[in-house]
Formats: sequence, C-alpha cells, structure tokens
Amino acid sequence: MLLDITPLRVSRDYRLLFIGQLVSFFGSMMTFIVVPWQMYELTGSSAMVGYIYLAEFVPMLVLAVIGGALADFVEKRRLLRLTEFGQAAASATLLANSLLETPYVSVLFICVAVHAGLAAIQRPAFESFIQKIIPPELISSVMALNSIRWSIGAIISPAIAGIIAVKLGPSVAYALDLVTFAATIYAVYAVSAVPPPENAERPSLDAIREALRYAKSRQELLGTYFIDIFAMFFAMPQALYPALAVIYGERYLGFFPAAIALGALVASLTSGWTKSVHRHGVLVTAAAVLWGFAIIGFGLADGIVVALLFLVAAGFFDMISGIFRGAIWNQTIPNHLRGRMASIEMVSYLTGPMLGSAKMGIVAEWFSVKIALVSGGILCVVSVLAAALFLPGFLRYDGRDGIRRRHEEEEAHAGRKAEE
Repeated sequence: MLLDITPLRVSRDYRLLFIGQLVSFFGSMMTFIVVPWQMYELTGSSAMVGYIYLAEFVPMLVLAVIGGALADFVEKRRLLRLTEFGQAAASATLLANSLLETPYVSVLFICVAVHAGLAAIQRPAFESFIQKIIPPELISSVMALNSIRWSIGAIISPAIAGIIAVKLGPSVAYALDLVTFAATIYAVYAVSAVPPPENAERPSLDAIREALRYAKSRQELLGTYFIDIFAMFFAMPQALYPALAVIYGERYLGFFPAAIALGALVASLTSGWTKSVHRHGVLVTAAAVLWGFAIIGFGLADGIVVALLFLVAAGFFDMISGIFRGAIWNQTIPNHLRGRMASIEMVSYLTGPMLGSAKMGIVAEWFSVKIALVSGGILCVVSVLAAALFLPGFLRYDGRDGIRRRHEEEEAHAGRKAEE
C-alpha cells in the first residue's frame, strides 16, 4: 500500500507546518553535515566530531523536560515562534564565525548546544500541536508524511552540502540554512491557535514527576524508549562521516546521510500497510535488530556502492521503527500529558544518537572506523533483543487497545477535573 496523504487534505494547519518545515529542514540538513566537516577540518579528530553531539546532548536533556511542561500549559504557537527565531540566530552566528580567517571551534560547540536546547523546547509543543489537529486514526499516516518530509531534505540537502563544504566552504551552506528559516517562521505565524487543555497543569516538578510515573507504568512506552536508545547508542554512524569521506573520497561526504534518508524515504512511500498492523512492539523490535545488522554490513563493506546500499537498508529499517514508535506515542497518550510525554520521547530518541556519536568517534580514534561500526552493530542487536525480552508487555502491545485506553484516560481525567 502506498502513502496515505489524508492528513494534508483535511488539515490546513498541518499543511502549513509540513511545507514550512520541509523548506527549513533542507537548510538545517546542510548545517548538520557542514558543522562536523568544519570541525574535522579544523581539528583532524573524529573524537572532536563526536564531542559535537555530546555538546548537543546536555542542553537537550535539561531543556526537553522544561519544554514538555511548557507545552502542556503555554499556547503552543508562542513556543514555536520563539524557538524558530532562536535557531535562526544560532545559524547566523555559525555563518559569522565561518567568515573569520580562523573560525573558533568553541563557537561550533556553543551554536550546536543552543540549537539543540531550543529544539528540545520546540519539539514537545510541535508534537502536542499535531495531536490536537489530527485525529488518532490518522497518526500513523502523519508519521509517514513527516518521514517523507525528513527524507526529502535528508537525501538532497546532504549531497549538496557535501559539495558546497568541499568546493565553496561552510559559509555558503550556513547562509542557505539561514534563508530557509523564513518558511517555518511564516508557518508558525499562519497556523491557528491551539489553546492548552482545560485546567492544564502548571509547569512544576510535580507535573514532570506525573509524566515520569505515567511512562514507567506502561511497558509499551518503556520499550520504545529503551530499544531506540540501545539501537542508536551502539550503532549510529554519523560521527564517522568525515573520516569515511577521507577513506572513500571527499565527494562522498554527503552521500552517507543521504543513503540513510533514501532508505527512510522508500519505507515511507510504501508505508500504507502500517495502518493495518497492530502489533507495534514486535515491529519496532524487528526493525531495530535489522538496523543493527545493516550497520554491521556497512562496517564490513569494501567498496562505496556496497557501503551505501547497506546504509539505505539501515535507513529503511530505522524509519519502520520510527513509524511504529510514533504511532504508539501519538495514538495512546492522553492529551493533557502529551507535551510532557513528548519531552521524554525526545530525550529517548536523541540520547542514543548524541551519546552514541560521541562513543563512535572515540572508538574510531582508539581503534579504527571499521571496528567502531562492526562492534556497534553487534552490540545493537544483542541489546535490543535483551530489552524486548525484559519487556514482554511491549512485545504483546496491540495498537487498538492503546487507542481505547487513551479515550478512557481522557474521560477519567476530565471527570476528575470537573469534580475539583
């Protein structure tokens, strides 16, 4: 079954955000490729490239929880607008730094940290906004459409960014990224207001603890967190792209992330079948295991074509996992908790790539790129299977039961608030 575009037809606000983020993400992916390349050019160290992702992790971890609490209480458009302007300012600073005769390495770390912190505040607001404007039965289709948006930018933009970084320099890529922010800034000013739920919880430690208790009470949620963390921590290869470009040829710098995005695009375009599958936990587990095997093949490849084909396979399985994890989160979590839960989700799906990239860069520095990739893929497979066995409720999870549970919890919450 092919892609379901119903959400784009039924929701003007979703169309605005989809198009705005499609354009803006094209520019952001250029920065995603160029910052590690610039760091590698300035330092010659894969470990320093890995530390970029560690610099992103700390503010993301701290501010994601705050962003989730704010998203459940503050008018969501306000958060989206403020964070978009802040991220544009970070891109402008990267541009200014790149124009210096000797760019500051410290500025690279500061800008990626600021960008990650603002994204941590923005993401919960975006997720809870989508849940309010799209009905639950279309959430799987939204996940697929969002992945299409991501894939288009992640296929074309890195390839162009790699050429720009090598031939023209980082400044051109940063300038293009800055220009594309106009699309999302327009979108977040044009969408309709979505007020927070009635009797919304004020941001507080108690509100955050409530979300953590809720997450701990559901094995299907814990499964999505831990399996993705393990898969990405052990097998995420992005910190090694600059070193791989030296091995295979600098012209291939942008081809590695583009190959993963191409696999994700294929998964999204053929994702219509996902609406008919309800054993989401089983599919997330299987896809994460296959991601690990694909990374092992990538590490063992002895030519650029074979290496890229394994990355295409890795991207395909990662997107399948992402579609079903997104369905579990957006179909089943009650709206009064959605922003806070989105912050926990963000921590889960960024912890693995950020810490894993730092780990991958250090292992490659100590041993070799091949050892880092192959060992990471093996540990990914083992840890994912172990996590699934320790969470039987996750493997048994049925999406239809999750939707029913969400409606019951929302009705019960409304009743409690009415009594208060």
